[in-house]
Amino acid sequence: MPPFAHSPATCQQVSASANLAGSSAAALPLNDACLDSQAILRGQKTVEIRHNGSTYRLQATRLGKLILTK
Repeated sequence: MPPFAHSPATCQQVSASANLAGSSAAALPLNDACLDSQAILRGQKTVEIRHNGSTYRLQATRLGKLILTK
C-alpha cells in the first residue's frame, strides 16, 4: 500500500460538522489524519485550497470522483 493510502481501520476521521474554514493545521491531529470529503466540500461541488502560495481547486464529479487542479 502506498504511504499516502489509508485503510478505513487506521483512518482517523475529522467530523463533517467541523468548521475547517476557520481552523488551523495545528488544530488537526499530528498523526495520519483522514478528512472526509464532505467536511472539505461542505455541500459544494468545488472548493479552493491555498497551499504554499498557490491556489488549487478541488472538484467533485458527477461520478463521485475528486479532481484537484492548479
